[in-house]
Amino acid sequence: MFINSVKTAMLLALLMALCMGIGYGLGREQGMLIALIFSAIMSFGSYFFSDKIALASVRAQQLAREEAPELYDLTKTLADRAGIPMPRLYYSPEQAPNAFATGRNPRHAAVCVTAGLMNMMSGKELEGVIAHELSHVKHRDILIATIAAIIAAAISYLAHMMMWFGGGHRDRDNPLGIIGVLLTIILAPLAAGLIQMAISRSREYAADARGAQLAGGPEGLIGALKKLEVGNRQIPMNISPAESHMFIVRPSIGQGMANLFRTHPPTESRIAKLVELMGKPNPYAF
Repeated sequence: MFINSVKTAMLLALLMALCMGIGYGLGREQGMLIALIFSAIMSFGSYFFSDKIALASVRAQQLAREEAPELYDLTKTLADRAGIPMPRLYYSPEQAPNAFATGRNPRHAAVCVTAGLMNMMSGKELEGVIAHELSHVKHRDILIATIAAIIAAAISYLAHMMMWFGGGHRDRDNPLGIIGVLLTIILAPLAAGLIQMAISRSREYAADARGAQLAGGPEGLIGALKKLEVGNRQIPMNISPAESHMFIVRPSIGQGMANLFRTHPPTESRIAKLVELMGKPNPYAF
């Protein structure tokens, strides 16, 4: 857990450094300061409003206990076991089977399930899904992944700005020069996407392992992941790519080169790691 946290912190620092580096290319020290302020404002907004945006994007409505008593009681039992407050529960009418957790910390967390997920999962599989999401809540993975996505988007935006303000005859003193500017425009968003992917994938593997421990074994989550992979191929969800990192499996499935930039590990790899946990001590302390 400690090594994973250090790795995530280093990757976030690298993302911020890349963002400030582009700002330096745009306007030296002043540009670097503008880039820092820009990314800070975006991160501040995501800290307080990303949960509302995410829930609205799937038309989610909050659930009372009487509307879904089995789901509510299951979530309450797992939350108590994890030592976190009971999150708010939401239901989305989306037919694609999926789920996600959102919120800036355990006290302001929400877990959303789709109609497709509720129709497809057995009780044990639903337990595995909820346990995975509560692991994200407990370890603040949602906030980390959201900030990474926001900074990556800021990098792409700043790189786009360099097309108009970086290098060329209008800025002969630009420290990067025209070749450096062109390389930054092309490579910076690529690097940001790869760093974001690395952060998200490491957190997903850890949440799978911790969720399996919380549920008392990986069998339910293994069965759920198998169904989710097939279900999302058959019923894709129309969701913004910037929000796809939140879900337990990627809502839209890319092929070929697109898989290089998937924020989720391949489902077969996640299942293989969970299978390895059977009969072995969990390496992640919940």
